[in-house]
Amino acid sequence: MQNLTILGSTGSIGVSTLDVVARHPDRYRVHALSAHTRVQELADQCRRFRPRVAVVGTEAAAAQLRELLASDGLAIEVACGEAALCAIASAPECDAVMAAIVGAAGLAPTLAAARAGKKVLLANKEALVMSGQLFMDAVATNGATLLPIDSEHNAIFQCLPQDYARTPQAHGIAKILLTASGGPFLNRAVETLGDVTPEEAVAHPNWVMGRKISVDSATMMNKGLEVIEAHWLFGASADQIDVVIHPQSVIHSMVSYVDGSVLAQLGNPDMRTPIAHALAYPERIASGVAPLDLTAFAQLRFLPPDFTRFPCLRLAYDALRAGGSAPALLNAANEVAVEAFLAGRIGFRMIDQLIARVMDALPHEPVADIAAVLEQDRRARSLATGYLIS
Repeated sequence: MQNLTILGSTGSIGVSTLDVVARHPDRYRVHALSAHTRVQELADQCRRFRPRVAVVGTEAAAAQLRELLASDGLAIEVACGEAALCAIASAPECDAVMAAIVGAAGLAPTLAAARAGKKVLLANKEALVMSGQLFMDAVATNGATLLPIDSEHNAIFQCLPQDYARTPQAHGIAKILLTASGGPFLNRAVETLGDVTPEEAVAHPNWVMGRKISVDSATMMNKGLEVIEAHWLFGASADQIDVVIHPQSVIHSMVSYVDGSVLAQLGNPDMRTPIAHALAYPERIASGVAPLDLTAFAQLRFLPPDFTRFPCLRLAYDALRAGGSAPALLNAANEVAVEAFLAGRIGFRMIDQLIARVMDALPHEPVADIAAVLEQDRRARSLATGYLIS
């Protein structure tokens, strides 16, 4: 029996994880759940899965959750804040942690899980984007197991040799090929992108995701962050990672080898597949996802990315090549820009402009510890917010 903590249990990844867990009650027990403000949804999950601990973002949310659980006679410990998140991620009773909190807020508890030597199922890409070397060092030093949940990185993981040691050349790997759907604006006239509304941006053609990630998919910043993440997960340089537009989202990513072979992982676009793979690794379990019917597809298309249409992807490659604090600055500026876009404060094409302005204004410094990472994150957010006000 594996005891599982789910950070971000009311989001799309968390809900999908609980769906897989419910299919295998003999294998998995929920130790702890967390949500930021979705108290009613978290209470419903607590009633069904009976965790020992539930964590929310604020004292007010904690009081509301306690009242809801008490009315059902449930003796579940309720806590709030970052320290509580770190506690449930590193608890001795916990075997595995699904790290699914979106954004920089997920960094501290995900790092706590790595430092506690847990099996870390990584859906929070910002942990690697912001603190790549520090995070990978924590995994190695503390004997943690790191398994990627992003469909693309999970696909790459499945296409690599089992003894892969983050050295592409030693395993005959020529390229890592990250597929991307192209989002909702792949075929929209570039000159009209300034008129995009938040509702249009979050309407992803293939995947059901949260609003922030959906906007990142529309700008392809999501793919840019995945390029940085792939660098840390698989030891590949920026020049060894290519993005390939694949609108059908059937091939989730590929690995190209020096002998001309290309290995690909295919499946229906459903996050329960990589979640089930990581939960049971190295075994396989049913995920609830329908088998892929290849005869249903008349064709599979592949296109190179257009950096004019998707400047955020170019900015991410630039940040990876710059190194140091550049990826953390990129991520922070993007979070501020996306929040402003969703609030109707800036237009869609101003997202990449705001990020570029912050990246140009702040120096890309070495980061020796998490405190330095968080300071760079703070500076970028402050500067981006200042630009919005001005």
